[in-house]
Amino acid sequence: MENPVIELMGLTKLYGSLKAVDNLSLTIQKGEIYGLLGPNGAGKTTTILMMLGLTEPTSGKVTVCGYNATSNPVAVKKKVGYMPDNMGFYDGMSALDNLVYIGRLNGIPESTVRPRATEMMDLVGLGQAMNKKAGTYSRGMKQRLGLAEVLIKQPEVIIMDEPTLGIDPAGVSAFLSLIRQLSNQQNITVLLSSHHLNQVQRVCDRVGIFVEGRLLASDHIARLSNHLFSRDAHVVKITFDDQVTGWTECQAGLLNIEGVTRATVHENTVEVSCTRNATPEFVRYFVGKGLNIMGVHQKEYGLEEIYQRYFENNLTEKESNGKSGNLFQRSIFKKIKK
Repeated sequence: MENPVIELMGLTKLYGSLKAVDNLSLTIQKGEIYGLLGPNGAGKTTTILMMLGLTEPTSGKVTVCGYNATSNPVAVKKKVGYMPDNMGFYDGMSALDNLVYIGRLNGIPESTVRPRATEMMDLVGLGQAMNKKAGTYSRGMKQRLGLAEVLIKQPEVIIMDEPTLGIDPAGVSAFLSLIRQLSNQQNITVLLSSHHLNQVQRVCDRVGIFVEGRLLASDHIARLSNHLFSRDAHVVKITFDDQVTGWTECQAGLLNIEGVTRATVHENTVEVSCTRNATPEFVRYFVGKGLNIMGVHQKEYGLEEIYQRYFENNLTEKESNGKSGNLFQRSIFKKIKK
């Protein structure tokens, strides 16, 4: 495997007796979109600040693009574009002039700064509104302008901290599609910090589940699902035109199919759990029995189920160690689903 673009090794941050980040180790490869998923207060922003060299770790090491973020933060900042949850602009200036000003601050030559700013505005879909004052922009437009501000320095890495906060659903969809497009076209590495499960699932290649400063899991969503739900990795619901008869015989036949762990019936619907995808075999089996199939639905375990399982396992581990989860901890998952 090639050298990672981002590498965190045993990263820990203490604020007095509070352990905001707890022995975090993580690698992110070039061109990946990595989602750091966790509730507010989990330590995501603290981790990002250490990656940018804006706060020093209590222990451990951070390297970004080959540079130590603690000892060489200026070199890291030249390689990384950072987009916080709330971007600030000069409302009385046009969006283009805001971007030109940022370009100058980043050392872009005067001869090229305005053409590059114009190019970035077109790239993020604001070409028709570049001469409007930034103060007239909607929240979604300002986030796009923020992305243009990040891109104008041509970074190798983009770090985003809750970038879709306050954007309407249509704006979120367009923004996430833009992130995916930029990553694919320019091979930019993206770290996306969020507590919105559905958004992370839509755009990220891999995810890290982050709770109370600890990384509980890190992998592709499909692999996390297979690991957690190995016995019921594939759940298939088959609907028939009439109530299923002779169920005892059918159940025995299904359980003889390799990998089937469970088979239940409710009126005209049969649900089968299997360790592998045997859907075609189930369909052939019921057709052979002369049953008329009206629909087949394969259940997929999404990030919501994965997060819930890891969070519950974390609480169980704490309770077994004599640390009972309080009501606040138990309410985190309910909040993070929203």
